[in-house]
Amino acid sequence: MRFELSIRQWSLAGLAFCALMMGVALALQYVADLAPCPLCIFQRVAVLTAATLFLIAALHGPRDWGGALYGGLGLIAVGGGVAVAGRHIWLQSLPPDKVPSCGPGLDYMLEVLPLWDVMSRVLSGSGECAEIEGYWWGLTLPQWTLIGFLVLALIPLAMIVQGILNARRGRAEGQQEGVGNA
Repeated sequence: MRFELSIRQWSLAGLAFCALMMGVALALQYVADLAPCPLCIFQRVAVLTAATLFLIAALHGPRDWGGALYGGLGLIAVGGGVAVAGRHIWLQSLPPDKVPSCGPGLDYMLEVLPLWDVMSRVLSGSGECAEIEGYWWGLTLPQWTLIGFLVLALIPLAMIVQGILNARRGRAEGQQEGVGNA
């Protein structure tokens, strides 16, 4: 007996996990009153990008290579989140004298600078991103977010594998039909 999920089911699982991650982020912001720093915002963008890809894949319901394609795109989005969370953790690990100075707020930068310049400045780090707001079970919020992204990465990886297996299975069945008709 084999247990395997369809691309649609994997996509729905990814979408649910993204919803969980965003739910936690919004609860921390609005219930625990923790304002997100610019890197936190970019991590949310990565989650929302992955969620959008999972939603499109769930609606489309591809079976073969399409599932692998959606998985690859989802993995890129999740990889962006891993990179930003890793950068955030690195900034928080710096000694106080090595932390970059705080710059203008993200809202102001978005109003006056091109998007590419805003991304470059935020990713180069600011002092507010280096502040540690607290620990939960010995880990900082960016460390928990990184763990979330690494767990989430398993879903697009599974979509890639499932898409490839489905494509190979379909090709093998097509060849068997050709042999039976000869």
